[in-house]
Amino acid sequence: MSFPAYPKYKVSNVEWLRKIPNCWSTVPARRIFLQKRDPYQSGDEQLSATQKYGVVPQSKFMEDEDQKVTLALNGLASFKHVNKDDFVISLRSFQGGIEHSAYFGCVSPAYTILRPAVQIFPSYWKYLFKSKGFVEALQSVTEGIRDGKSISYEQFGKIGVPVLPIAEQLAIASFLDHETAKIDALIAEQQRLIELLKEKRQAVISHAVTKGLDPNVRMKDSGVEWLGEVPEHWEVVKLGRLCSDVADGPHFSPSYVDENSGGVAFLSARNLKVDKWDLDDVKYVSVADCNEFDKRIKPLVGDVLYTKGGTTGIARVVDLDFKFQVWVHLAVLKIKKDIVLPEYVAFALNSRGAYEQSQIYTRGATNQDLGLTRMIKILIALPPLKESQGIIRHIEVATTKLDQLIFESESAVKLLQERRTALISAAVTGQIDVRGFKPVAA
Repeated sequence: MSFPAYPKYKVSNVEWLRKIPNCWSTVPARRIFLQKRDPYQSGDEQLSATQKYGVVPQSKFMEDEDQKVTLALNGLASFKHVNKDDFVISLRSFQGGIEHSAYFGCVSPAYTILRPAVQIFPSYWKYLFKSKGFVEALQSVTEGIRDGKSISYEQFGKIGVPVLPIAEQLAIASFLDHETAKIDALIAEQQRLIELLKEKRQAVISHAVTKGLDPNVRMKDSGVEWLGEVPEHWEVVKLGRLCSDVADGPHFSPSYVDENSGGVAFLSARNLKVDKWDLDDVKYVSVADCNEFDKRIKPLVGDVLYTKGGTTGIARVVDLDFKFQVWVHLAVLKIKKDIVLPEYVAFALNSRGAYEQSQIYTRGATNQDLGLTRMIKILIALPPLKESQGIIRHIEVATTKLDQLIFESESAVKLLQERRTALISAAVTGQIDVRGFKPVAA
């Protein structure tokens, strides 16, 4: 669907806005929003500033996320009062974390409260503060700020913002509410499909590595709840028996270097997925550090990497064509290839039964770890070597088809998200004219 432009435009004096409708103007953000430091009021509920939900009661956030949040241990006397329809500059503001509050309450004194100085339609500003151009403008005035820091009111106040009639703010917000809801529904549909495909993928693997490919084979009780019955001629073995060596990377964060300085890739659990490598944010260490880490264990093609920290219980066979090392959150499994093929071990570890065992062996409330001594106790159903080759080929064919469908759905989600971002940016900056927009009845 295409939308018309405004009849006339003019060049604005704000770099991130560039041109604006002829009937709009611009002012520094401090002309629209004032900084408020109202003290805690009796009865104020503690609020959380979140990028996912906006500013919400901590009780609601804990319920929605099914997790506990640290409450103020020394009371709320030093907290700042928040009115309904205030905005809060959060500790992730440089990433676009200027959040709207639909509630009265109080927030940590570390946050900055923004209260409208003029009449506004809050929903329009919710969209504008999350628009790509505005977030980039935030980042341009907060160079060097890292996670855990927030921008100041003075920095925020210098950013130019559009001035437009309330009626247009309402029209733009209503248009975006309608259009983003449709896009979000399509995204949710694709994400449900992705989850179903991933479940199917795991089911294909789980069946093949516990039941084999012969539907008529005689079965026996494995004695392991997570494996159930397995072919009578298979063994049930501990992972450690299939490995000549098992070790993880250094138990500290090394000094990172630039890739262009000859650094060696340093992989962590986030770089390893069941169906692919995710190498977009790989860090690098010096050759000297890598050589030192090699003394502990040197990952090579044909080894199996297994996540033991963060997201635990994911395995992948090494097929990378460059030298690398691993952090503590990855274990390197040196497979006894005269007993079993690495591909079979990886598939078996990614099966539902092995994954369930990995979660039982994972320890720690916050820093979760699948310790090496516990990891090697994971039980796997092991077929004869020749039979495992057929199982590997079967799984590879089946998962290749599923992976292609997953890739297509993930690509669709990415395109929809890009469409959503572009639509918001175009609407809040007046690049499209939605004043006459009327939703089409379903």
